[in-house]
Order: sequence, then structure tokens, then C-alpha cells
Amino acid sequence: MANSIMDAVLAMVTPEMKQALATRLGEAPQATQSGLGAATAATLDGMASKANDSGFLGQVIGMLGGGTGQNLLSSLSSIASGGPTGATADLVNKFLPMVFGSQQGQVGSAISQQFGLSSASGTGLLKMAVPLLLAYFGKMQSAGTLNVSSLANLLRAEAPNLRSYLPSGLLSSAAGTTATRAAPPVQPGVTTARAGTPRWLVPAAIAGALLLAWLVIRSMSTPREPVRTAANVAAEATNTAANATRNTATAAWAALGDMMKVKLPDGSELNVPSHGVEARLVSYLNDSSAPVSENTWFDFDRLLFDTGQATLQPASQEQLTNIAAILRAYPQVKIRIGGYTDNTGDPASNLRLSEDRANNVMAELVRQGIDPTRLSAKGYGDENPIADNSTEEGRQKNRRISLRVTDKQAAA
Repeated sequence: MANSIMDAVLAMVTPEMKQALATRLGEAPQATQSGLGAATAATLDGMASKANDSGFLGQVIGMLGGGTGQNLLSSLSSIASGGPTGATADLVNKFLPMVFGSQQGQVGSAISQQFGLSSASGTGLLKMAVPLLLAYFGKMQSAGTLNVSSLANLLRAEAPNLRSYLPSGLLSSAAGTTATRAAPPVQPGVTTARAGTPRWLVPAAIAGALLLAWLVIRSMSTPREPVRTAANVAAEATNTAANATRNTATAAWAALGDMMKVKLPDGSELNVPSHGVEARLVSYLNDSSAPVSENTWFDFDRLLFDTGQATLQPASQEQLTNIAAILRAYPQVKIRIGGYTDNTGDPASNLRLSEDRANNVMAELVRQGIDPTRLSAKGYGDENPIADNSTEEGRQKNRRISLRVTDKQAAA
């Protein structure tokens, strides 16, 4: 286990960081250190439960783009002493619900009770675990050794190692739970006084029950390994092609620049890549001298579809949500959504696929509250290539969704 992710991540926490974190949380250093180990292990365990979800893994890697991992690595000391702030806080607040969903508060409470910490400290330790893990994975990405496939393999391999870091109640609280059920109920206002019963057993039993509940929820959501059949083999071949596409897309996402704040006219603010489509679109809408033109298109740069299908993958949600926010901030702007493919395969099928994908993007924007009268969609098939279709990289660029502003009154 010397080469485990947990060992490497915890080795990044210096004695000074441990003391600063304990001081900030107002907790004993040893309890803080144990709680941080449990919080890190629980977060990794949650990630490992989604190791078969390529959309989730793509989102994780997308978060590391623009040097985010290196920035976090250099900021760990300040995060330990002052907590996550600014873009780091946004990243943490987005990442934790991705991993734990609605169980985030329950996990924090269980860690707090297990180590005798305040409930706020349990949450604070989870928020410290996120930048530690992302900084670690960011180092791997900078070295060119991290993609969707390798991240999945790392998480699967790490899962057994987490057992030694998680609190005992998280792993084997069945006996304690049985004992709790057998005990007589405590009447309100009455204090039990059985001789020889340590007071810490009560919160420990509560923590064990909470942690057991979380494990049950996690196990119910963990995909089981499929039985290998002829259909599975064919599916794996399709997944290999899909992973190649996602890896190419991930590399492109990393080239979109550092994250930056973009303010919108309605007072809202987006945290987006500096070279991403959102920043360029807002700049165009704010430029009164930039006319509406049939030749001015903006290519979405963080959308993923299932291979050969029009189904949007979860990793696409962030950009679609951002575009919807921009359209709400510019209520008179109207857009055309265009779908494109490469020239591989039947032209008629490509045209249908491009149209279905454009319509699905439009439908998602409508679902997020955009008036459909402001939107139109059209598939163009393999028309208007922007790169060489004789190379995989070129074909990847040609398989795209773009938007064109057809009415720009809101920016006048």
C-alpha cells in the first residue's frame, strides 16, 4: 500500500498544514489529522464507486484543465489555514455534490461524530480533502499520465486500500447496530446510568449507524461488473472508440486556458475557461460594433455525445448550463444551433445524426428555461468541415455543435 493514492495524498500534508488546519477548525491536532484521513478516504471511495461512469470521470478531468491542479498544489498551505476561497471554493462546492449527491451532509456528520469533532469541522475536512485530491490528480495530468481510462483504473485499484483509512464504524458496524436495536428505548428526559458503560459509546454507535447507511447507499449505486458475453465484447469495442474520442476531447478542454470570472448583465457570474466559447460569446454580445453575421459561428468546446448517437453525456451539462445562463442574461438574443459530423459513413445518416444532436442541445436549453421561440436548430451533416477529414484529429474537430447569433438586440 506504499504506492497508494491515499499515502501519496496524505504525504502532501505537511506538519505545518496539519497545525494550521486544526487551528482554523478549533480542533485537537490528532483528531483533525484522523478526520482528514477519513474525509479523503470517503471522497476517494465515492469517486471509486463511479469508476465505470465515464461522464463523471470526464468532468473530473475537465476540472483540472488550465493548470488548475498546479494552482491547487501551490495553494494547499493557504487553503489549510484560511479555507477554500474564490475559484477554489467554487470548485469544491461543485465537486462534493458530484461525489456524494444528497449524502454530503450525512458523510460530514458521520466523520465528525466518529472523531469527536464539530459538525462544521466534518464539512471543513471534506472541503480540504477535495483540493488535496485534485492537486494530486493535477500532477498526474501535467505529466501526461491521466485520462478517463487511467483514472478509472486508478480508482478501482485504490478501492481496497481505503479500508485501513476509513473509520471502523464505516466498515463493520453491523454488530454495534444489532446491539443498539436490542437495547431498551431511552425515555425523553431520562438519563441512562448503567455502570461501566463509557459515554463515548453513544456517539460512536450513532456514527456507526450513519456511516453504515452511507455505505448501503453507495453500494446500491455502484455498478456491478458485467458478465462477459459476446454482447459485452462488442460493447467494449465501442467503448474503446468512445474513450479515444473522450481522451481527445479532454486534451482539447485542457487547452482552453485558466478559469476566469465572467460577469453577465443580470448580475450573475460564470466561472469559465478564458478561451472557452462562453467567454468569447459574451465578449461578442458586449461588442456593439460586432455585427450579426451568417458567418460568425461559435463552436461548443465541452460537449460529449454517446458514440454514433445523439445522447448528451453528463460531462456536457456544465457548458449547457452556462449557455442557458448567458441567454437568460441577454433576453432578446436569439441563436441558431448547428450540428455537424465528419464525412465517415452514409451522408444521409450523418445528416440525421447532426440534426438529432442539434435538436437535443436545443431541447436541453429549453429544459433549462429558455423560450423555444429564441432558438432554432439545424443539422448540416458533413458540410462545412473546419479540419482535415483524413485524420482522426480533424474528424474529431468536424464532429461539433456550433451556435450562431441571429438577433443581438440585447447587446445594443
